[in-house]
Amino acid sequence: MNKYPFGSSNNPNKSSSYYAYQRGNNDFDLESGSVRKSRKPKTLFAKMFGTRIHHLFKLHPVLVSIALVSFGITVLIFLSSIYESQFRSAVAYKKNDLDNDVYPFANLKNLVMVAGHSVYTSSNCGKMDKEESWFLESYQKHPGQAATFLSHIEEGVEAAGKDDEALLLFSGGETRKEAGPRSEAQSYWAVAESKGWFGKDDVRSRALTEEHARDSFENLLFSVCRFRELTGSYPHNITVVSYDFKEERFAHLHRSAMGFPESRFRYMGTPASLESKEGALKGEAMVRAQFQEDPYGCVGSLWRKKLKRDPFHRTIPYPNGCPEIRGLFRYCGSAPFPGSLPWDSSVSNL
Repeated sequence: MNKYPFGSSNNPNKSSSYYAYQRGNNDFDLESGSVRKSRKPKTLFAKMFGTRIHHLFKLHPVLVSIALVSFGITVLIFLSSIYESQFRSAVAYKKNDLDNDVYPFANLKNLVMVAGHSVYTSSNCGKMDKEESWFLESYQKHPGQAATFLSHIEEGVEAAGKDDEALLLFSGGETRKEAGPRSEAQSYWAVAESKGWFGKDDVRSRALTEEHARDSFENLLFSVCRFRELTGSYPHNITVVSYDFKEERFAHLHRSAMGFPESRFRYMGTPASLESKEGALKGEAMVRAQFQEDPYGCVGSLWRKKLKRDPFHRTIPYPNGCPEIRGLFRYCGSAPFPGSLPWDSSVSNL
């Protein structure tokens, strides 16, 4: 009997390990009890294909190169489409997460918008009714002009104070280079703050700004989008505060361009200063005629005016916050916007 334990060699000075299965690329034949070398897979087809490609490349190098490049591009397009699909799914997932968040003013239903007309530049809050405290264009340099700005601010606060479901937005961007990077909207909000919200303290918590508008149409359009960002819905009613001589422009031209129902639109106009009234009426007639030809302010003199009123090249975030009216932002034409809008009678609001 072998005196060495199972699994050891006959030489006690030489150890070896036991393996239940043979290592390497060999196969153990149970029937014959012998070890056979594994068969390598046949590569005849691959060799023939490679030879054929090599032969074709010698005969038609340009055509073969184009074919190979085209094949590579096709593969890349296919892979990129898969990646894009996965990326969009991830974005949609994140968007759904955001949509589930509570909007800060979801309980508000109506919009009160005060259109800005100037930037407050004084460091002294006690001179808000003085013309030198505001940056004024040449056509605005008249006695009593600053007081009209305060009148607009107060009217907006009063209107919001009478409606507990109203969001007050001061609208106007950084439109004056000489005034520095200060927006009209922030100027109006700061004045209201200094005035103690004219005794309507409860309005402060629902008074915010829209700081990108460069003209009156954008005052309205951008404020509606800003309302959507803050409430998650579009305004049921809109109240606009500006000069009385601009009522036709806002209440008819801009409202019609946006397709907003007349029955849900209200305009509150205050008079211009006495010395500026005549010039203001002439200027308004000219601007109104321009908007009649170009309702969306996207060509000609109205478009050039917008560019001039963006001295700091601010990136406009809209319509990211109001995707349902993306088409309205992109539309440019003399006819009314042909698409459907959230406030259409046939379209339910958000």
